[in-house]
Amino acid sequence: MEYLSSTYASTCCFDRSYLKFHPISMLSCVSSSAHYPSSFNARCRGSATSERIQPTAAVATNAGIATADSVSATPVPFKKVLVPIGYGTEELEAVIMVHVLRQAGAHVTVASVEPELVVEASGGLKLVADTSISSCTDEIYDLIALPPIYYVTAHVSLTHLEVGLLDSGGMPGSVRLRDCEVLRAITSKHAEQKRLYGAICYTYLIDLSFFACWYKTTCHPAFMDKLSSFYAVKSNIQISGELTTSRGPGTTFEFALSLVEQLFGDTVAEELKKTLLLNTEQCIRKEEINGVEWLFDQAPRVLIPVADGSDEIEIVAIVDILRRANVSVVVASVEKSRQIVASQGTKIMADKLIDVAAELTYDLIVLPGGVRGPKQLSKSKFLKKLLKEQEAGGRMYGAVSSSLALLQKQGLLKDKIVATCTSMSGKSTSKVVEGVKVVIDGKLITSMGLGTTMDFALAIVSKLFGHSRARSVAEGLVFEFPRT
Repeated sequence: MEYLSSTYASTCCFDRSYLKFHPISMLSCVSSSAHYPSSFNARCRGSATSERIQPTAAVATNAGIATADSVSATPVPFKKVLVPIGYGTEELEAVIMVHVLRQAGAHVTVASVEPELVVEASGGLKLVADTSISSCTDEIYDLIALPPIYYVTAHVSLTHLEVGLLDSGGMPGSVRLRDCEVLRAITSKHAEQKRLYGAICYTYLIDLSFFACWYKTTCHPAFMDKLSSFYAVKSNIQISGELTTSRGPGTTFEFALSLVEQLFGDTVAEELKKTLLLNTEQCIRKEEINGVEWLFDQAPRVLIPVADGSDEIEIVAIVDILRRANVSVVVASVEKSRQIVASQGTKIMADKLIDVAAELTYDLIVLPGGVRGPKQLSKSKFLKKLLKEQEAGGRMYGAVSSSLALLQKQGLLKDKIVATCTSMSGKSTSKVVEGVKVVIDGKLITSMGLGTTMDFALAIVSKLFGHSRARSVAEGLVFEFPRT
C-alpha cells in the first residue's frame, strides 16, 4: 500500500487508511491508472509482482540521470506538472521542485499568477515563468506542486472536493495567489479528479467535512500550532491520499524525490538521488585546513556570477541562504542579457550584467557549477579579471563542483586543498579531500556538488558571522545542522 521506498521510511508518514472505507479514493478512481506507473498500481492492488519503470538511456541522458547497461529500455511515462509562482514565492523550494522533477523526466510548467512573467521571489531573486497561469486552464496535469506561500483547504463530500486558497498568515505573495481565480479553478478541478498535488513549508489547513479523520499534513515547525493537533504530523514528508506535504527548504529534496517516486517509480527516484549527490549521509559535513579568519570592513558583499547552463539549485541555494543571513549578494550575468537559462531550464533574472558588477569590490566571489555554466563563465574577461584581483587582494573566493575547473585554469587552486568533484576526477592538480562535503583552505571554499550546496552556503555564513548565525539560518530552513 505504501509506495514510498525505504529511502524515506524514517522521515515520511502515510495516511491512507480511508481507502478501505470508501470507494471514492485515489486507487479506486477510474482515471487513476492513467496517471501512475504500472508498478504503483500493481503494488497498491497487492499484486505479487511489480513492474518497475526505468528511464531509457536517451531520456535519462537528457535529464542528467546516470544510467547503467542493466537499465530497462521501457520509456519513462509522460508526466505533466504545474508549479504556480507569484510575488513572494519561496525561490529555494520552487526551484528545487522544478529542477528535480525535470531531471526525472517530467514536463514541468512554471506559471505566473501575476500580469508579468518576471516574479520577484521572497529572497529578492527574480524568476521568469514559462507562461501565464491563464494559458494553463485547459491543460490536465498529473501533479500540481504548490510553493509555500498559502494554505490549502479541501472541502470534501461524497461527490465533491473543492480546493480553496487562504491567507498564509502574512507570508509574502499569499494574497496574490489566494485571489487568483484562474489558479483556484485549476486547482479545484485537479483535486476533483483525484490527481496528485503537493505543498511545502508553511501551514496547510485541511478542512475535511467527510474524510477529516483520514487527512493529515505536516508543515514548517513554526506553523504547527496553526494545524489541528489531530491533523498535524511532525515528519519531513506526509502523504495523505493525493496530497503530499513537507516542512521547509531543508526538506525540499526529500519532498521532490517523493513526488518523483509517486510519478515514475522508486528506481528513478533512487538513481536521481545518487546523481544529485543526496546520498552523502556518511560524508563529513565540513573540514577546514590552514584556518584563517575571514575579515571584512563593513557588511560583507558577495558576488555570484551566473551564465546559461549554470545550476539553478546551486545559484538559488547560495543566494537564498546568504541573504537570509543578511549578506549583500549581487547576482551578475556574464551573458549579453541579464536573463539566463539554467541547467534544467529555469529562467533567472540577474541583478546586473558582469561588466557593471565588476565596478565594485567583493569580499567573496562564489562560482556555481552546472554542465555548461562553467564554460560560459570562463568566457568572461570581466570575471577572470575579478578572480585574479580577488586572490591578489587576499580576499575570499570559492566554487561548487564543476566550477573548480575555472579556478584551476586561472591558477587559483595552486597548492590548495579542495573538495571532491566528479567532473574534475583525474584532472585536478590540487590535493583532493575525499568524503567531505565542504572544504575550506584558508580563503578558498569548495564543495562536492549540488546536493551539498546548502552545507556549502551555511559554511560561508559560519565563516562570516559565526556558528550561531549559521545554526539560526539552518533552523529556519528546517535543515539539520550541528549544535556546536
